[in-house]
Amino acid sequence: MNGTPLLDRAGIEALIPHRAPFLLVDRVLSDDRATQTLVAELDVTADAFWTPGHFPGMPIMPGVLQVEALAQAMALYVARTEGFGTRLGLFAKIEECRFTRMVVPGETLRLEVTMQRLGSRMGTARGVASVGGDTACSATITFIIPPDGSLPRPAGT
Repeated sequence: MNGTPLLDRAGIEALIPHRAPFLLVDRVLSDDRATQTLVAELDVTADAFWTPGHFPGMPIMPGVLQVEALAQAMALYVARTEGFGTRLGLFAKIEECRFTRMVVPGETLRLEVTMQRLGSRMGTARGVASVGGDTACSATITFIIPPDGSLPRPAGT
């Protein structure tokens, strides 16, 4: 990575409620509103919560976590969009999902999401997760955005 990220972990935590060990975005590199594209990264580490069991002696990042990382990048795009405040998107549909490369500890997963449609209550984006330019996972994700205050919030938030 070259230069200072647009958002670091603290900036990300200020925008979305995900926390370790389930926060799957380490930094946001860019947010281009002209192309409706946000680029972020996750450093895949040997001490990630899933490494002991998926798979013992041969850790491979679960595909569902790659999709979740893309969804969190989408949540950051929405959170940085005027008018959405603290509203959180929830999965509605995952389509055209493909896994084409294993992701292992020591690699950096690049998360690129391009918003296809974003309304006040629903959105759709295309996400591509890659390592070193090789696509590992791609999917089109549709999410609902419930009205503010309709989801339970943990105490103290």
